[in-house]
Parts: sequence; C-alpha cells; structure tokens
Amino acid sequence: MWQAEHVQRRLRECYPRCEVSILGMTTEGDRQLDRALAEIGGKGLFTKELELALLDARADLAVHSLKDVPMEIGEPFSLAAVLPREDPRDAFVSATHSSLAEMPAGARVGTSSLRRAAQIRHRFPSLEVLPLRGNVVTRLARLDEGRYDAIVLAAAGLKRLGLAERIRAIVEPAISVPAPGQGALAIETLAGRSDLARWLAPLADARTTVEVHAERTVSRLLGGSCRVPLAAWCVSRPSGGLKLVARVASQDGRSMAEATVECDADDAEAALRLGERAANSLLGQGAAQWLASS
Repeated sequence: MWQAEHVQRRLRECYPRCEVSILGMTTEGDRQLDRALAEIGGKGLFTKELELALLDARADLAVHSLKDVPMEIGEPFSLAAVLPREDPRDAFVSATHSSLAEMPAGARVGTSSLRRAAQIRHRFPSLEVLPLRGNVVTRLARLDEGRYDAIVLAAAGLKRLGLAERIRAIVEPAISVPAPGQGALAIETLAGRSDLARWLAPLADARTTVEVHAERTVSRLLGGSCRVPLAAWCVSRPSGGLKLVARVASQDGRSMAEATVECDADDAEAALRLGERAANSLLGQGAAQWLASS
C-alpha cells in the first residue's frame, strides 16, 4: 500500500488536476504465509491478481516491488516505468546482537529469502537460518516475540515504512549481494497503453532502469525465481560505466559461484551485455548444477 500511495503522490505532483485512486488488493503471495514462496509458486504470486485487474480494466496500472516481478513479462503487459531506487541492500535487525558476524554459534536468523539464507549459511555456517514469511510488521513482531535472535530483510522496506531505526546494521554486499531489482519500484501497464507510458515517463529513473536491466538479465538467463538462490547487484561507477556482481549458491550455502564484471558504457545495450557476461561466468563455474536442483 505504501508503494501505491507513493506512486499516487508522484502522479499528483506531476498532474495536479488528475484524479488518482487506489484499488486495494491482496495477492495470493500475501495470503499464503505458512509456506515458503518456493513451495507455492514463486514471484508470480504477487502479480497475477494485479494483472487480472489490468485486463479487466479495473485498474490502469499496477505498482510492484521489482524484485517480486517475474523475469519474463508476457503479452499483453509491459513495465512502463522503473522509479528511483531506495537502498538495495539487506538489513540486519536484532535486539541482542549488532551484526551477523557477532552472533554465537546456533543463534537463530530468520529470513524469507533463499538468496539471503544461502549467502548467510555460506559465510556463517554455525548460524541456524530459519524461514520467516509475512509483511515487514509481522516479521518484526515475530522477532520481538523471541522466535528469532535476528532477522534479515530488505533495508528499503524498513526505510519506506519509517522503521529505519530498527536497522541494527546494513548487511554489506560482500556478505549478501541483493536480489535483482531489490529496492526498486516498477509500474506495470497493458502494453498497448501508449497514453499511460507518456504520463508515467516523468516518474522513470534512467540510472535505476539501466542497473536493474543488467541484474534482471542475469536472472532471466539463469531461470531466476524464488526457487533459486541467485543474487545480482549493478551500480553505476563514479567514473562512468557499470559494475555488476552476481552470485549463485547451493541452497545449503556450501558451494557458491560469483562473477564481477564491468563496462565503460551505461546504456541499456551495455547493461544487457554485462548481464550476459555475468551469467556466462556463473555457468562456467558450475552454477547450472545448483539451478537444476532448485
């Protein structure tokens, strides 16, 4: 809802005379909280109902967390705009510990992400990583109830909801590379709505769009989904060009492949080629065996 209201505010700023209303919806991914996403269908569970609303003309646009959007956007849909990205990194939240590195052996860490779980297990094999579903408030409540010693979730969600004070530490990408598109919002429309594309253009952020294109290219080529412990993070270099870091791991975290690639250009074509190079590097390191088992 925060995301929808954020886009509503931005549109009203751009078009003060335009009426922008919100159609509140609960998706299948929101309702099924007793099982991991990998067990119930993955990323599409957060987008299907919203896409039906677009098809039925109940809604003109749908707002998504880009990391929850499937890598293949089929007809008749289109991602019309990607907004400026919030902090894409993971956040460590705990009342008793200051970081993952300082947690004792056997301490319980909760996360909803196979990607986070695999990277934490790889770096800190003595920790017990446990599944944790629910929205941000629900996850924080379960931590406060003592079910976990710490939880790891997206920093962007905490900051957007005014809960940044709960962040004990940022999990640096050297430990946990973010998910493709993490921290970015995307607006989906029907592909034929050129009128909406023009209206939404002022909301789009060129830098974020290019960066997430590289990240999502890695995921698309490797069949990325909630069933795959895959991470990809692209940043624009201060001197120009792009840098992309990508990882694929086994679910138990014991094995991991990593690729770091850079280029001097920073357009969509460069992002595509960069993503392809990273994906090929991971495959060359044997990532296919973990993808096949996911």
